Parts: sequence; structure tokens; C-alpha cells
Amino acid sequence: MPKKINHEERKEKILQTALKVFGREGYRDSNLSLIALECGISRPTIYQYFKNKEQIYYYAVKLVTGRMFTKYADYVWSTTDGIVERILKICNDIIDIAAQHREELTSLMDVMLQLKKEGTDFSDIILRRTVKLHILFKRLLRLGVSTGEIVECDVNRITQHLVILLESFCFQLAFLDAFDIEGSKELVSNYLELLHPKKTQNFII
Repeated sequence: MPKKINHEERKEKILQTALKVFGREGYRDSNLSLIALECGISRPTIYQYFKNKEQIYYYAVKLVTGRMFTKYADYVWSTTDGIVERILKICNDIIDIAAQHREELTSLMDVMLQLKKEGTDFSDIILRRTVKLHILFKRLLRLGVSTGEIVECDVNRITQHLVILLESFCFQLAFLDAFDIEGSKELVSNYLELLHPKKTQNFII
């Protein structure tokens, strides 16, 4: 009886192998034949899942961000945690996930930089993949303001600050060996402390 193939597992194996190949060979010098060889499958088989290496890269970004945002949405609307605590937990989890998958993150960032040199702008791609996070933060901040848990503030600006911080941490994690993970979490925590009405006093956000 033929062995049943788990196609999602195979796609993820292809993805993980591709990221290693991209990091080792460079994105431009990598190809599907090399990825298939290291996966232990044929090139025609890999074509059943991905048409080219660009599709593998976009799948990687989509897979990671999609899973994360689904998890966060499930958490924030099912917990009794305070609003600021919810935002902080999301930020800390993103930092932890980035740290746990540092090698893959470095490969993704390396591909992005290589393609940037070739004229590919990732601004729109990054924005599309993080739009759910923007929306989630804005909804939480507006809810916090309406309930009095958070001071009146520019919700759009606070959201932008948080996402910029997280993006910066991810880039630093990818390329700086001495990146301070706990220090980055503390920075986010200190920033969010300013949103507490009792601790803000006369400070205007």
C-alpha cells in the first residue's frame, strides 16, 4: 500500500531546506534543483508545490505571519488580561519566536537584502503581511481608551511605533550576535507603561 504523503509537512520541509540553501549559497545562486536534491526529492516533485524560488520565499513569510496573527487574535479576545498586558504579551511572543528561529530569520532577511539590490522593493509586501497586526493593535488601543485602561492617545502613532520597534528588533536579531533580547522586551514594556493613566500623569502621548 502506497505511503500516504502529508503535503503540508512536505511543503514545510521544502521551505526549511530552501531557507538553509538561500543562506548558504545566496539567493541568486540558489535554484530548485539544489533545493530538491537537499530535500531528497525530485525537481518535478518540488514543482508540485512551488513554481519558483520566489514563491517559496513568499510562502515562508505568509506561513509565519499567518500563524502568528491567528494565534494572537484568538488570545486577545478570549483572555481577561488587561489591554496593555495583552499588547505586551504579543510583542514579547514575536521577539521570542524571532529568537527561536534566528537562523531562518537571518536567511529571510538576507534574501530580502539581496533582492533589494536587484531592485525589488519589499515595502508593500511587508505592509500586507503586517496589516493584521496593525489592525489588532489599533483595536486593542481603542478598546483600552474607551474603558479607561489606557490614556487618550494617538492610536495610529502608537501602533506605528510598536510595529517599527518589532521590525527593528527582528532585523537586529537577524544580523547582530550581541542583540539583547531581554533588553528589547524591557524597552517595549517601558514604552507601554506610558499608556497607563495612573503612571502617565502629565505626560502627553
